[in-house]
Amino acid sequence: MLTQAPKGTHDILPDEIDKWIFVEQKFAEICRRFGYREIRLPVFEHTELFQRGVGDTTDIVQKEMYTFEDKGGRSLTLRPEGTAGVVRSYIEHGMASLPQPTKLFYNITAYRYEKMQKGRFREFHQLGVELFGAGDASADAEIISLLVLFFDSLNIKNLTLNLNSIGCPECRAAYNQKLKEFLADRIGNMCETCKERIDRNPMRILDCKDEGCRQHLKEAPVLLDHICDDCRVHFEKVTQKLQDIGIHYEIDKGIVRGLDYYNRTVFEFVSRNIGSQGTVCGGGRYDGLIETCGGAPTPGIGFAIGVERLLLEMESQGIEIPIRPGPDIYLGSIGEKAEKLCEKLAWELRSEGITCIKDIMGRSVKAQMKYADKLGARYALIIGDNEVESNKASLKDMKTGEFKDISLDTLIDRLVKIRETD
Repeated sequence: MLTQAPKGTHDILPDEIDKWIFVEQKFAEICRRFGYREIRLPVFEHTELFQRGVGDTTDIVQKEMYTFEDKGGRSLTLRPEGTAGVVRSYIEHGMASLPQPTKLFYNITAYRYEKMQKGRFREFHQLGVELFGAGDASADAEIISLLVLFFDSLNIKNLTLNLNSIGCPECRAAYNQKLKEFLADRIGNMCETCKERIDRNPMRILDCKDEGCRQHLKEAPVLLDHICDDCRVHFEKVTQKLQDIGIHYEIDKGIVRGLDYYNRTVFEFVSRNIGSQGTVCGGGRYDGLIETCGGAPTPGIGFAIGVERLLLEMESQGIEIPIRPGPDIYLGSIGEKAEKLCEKLAWELRSEGITCIKDIMGRSVKAQMKYADKLGARYALIIGDNEVESNKASLKDMKTGEFKDISLDTLIDRLVKIRETD
């Protein structure tokens, strides 16, 4: 057990990290292009934040949270998602007084005790965006367009944008009554979780994954057909704005999302690739969440992307992610004087921003050159007593195998120029 990571966690090894950095940097670049600024949050929050924010009838709160008491007897929870923490920070730090809207993005780990499957872990990584203060349909369209550009920047194809509206609390209350009437003679044959939800939050039943329950829901009334006029107008504006900028979408009346805070627009990007994990990203509007968590009534909208599933999707599509090149130069030495000179050269090279790997193992010349090749070094330079005395050495181009005699005094300038032209 000591030498194994806990179930549901995974190491991101050096051979894989370039893929993660590439995706994260692309995301940050696109977010900043839209005027979003990064926020960093605590890994754990007060449990009540998630109970109120995420919703105490959701599977996340009921079954999946990592909750514990600290030494002061306070109930704390490892964050199962990012939105609630960002909302808490928005309220705590008075961001409502800033010029609105407030645009934030994040790159976090999150934690849920759930069934393991491909691309789904108990510690996982999320990229997300939250937009506060804008209730207009333009905000919905902006959030979705940001995602479209992000996926385009990664060269991801075959994604379908599915849209739905789940209305506001007023029209949902009327819909919930219709849903309860529909389920009245069916609920007895459904799972225990659904039976618990019928009075507390009937809409959560629509998100049940039990196949038997889903059969009973086939002819259930559709929420989109029962939303109020204001919600319908808002949804029509969203779809029109997406059409105006050329973003294709499909209406999916079955989307409800798994968190209680959503209202009006909800959406998912779903992969059409065979063997993919389905939903790549999900999000929507949550106009009542800030008020629920103790702030003033403030509209909000956002989304989250699971990075593990995103990388799996890219892999399934055969998308090649650029790998960072090897070091600019490998420095080897033979003898004490040469080692001393290499120490000085390595320091100067690194100080100038040149990636330099220096021998620290005392290898033979043959072993040093073999190691330089394995590292993918662009150039290699081995210094011995003769090179120390003459202040000259042979620089090897590891791509061509050619050697070029150089003065050691010019090594830094030469490498800087070469890197600029490569």
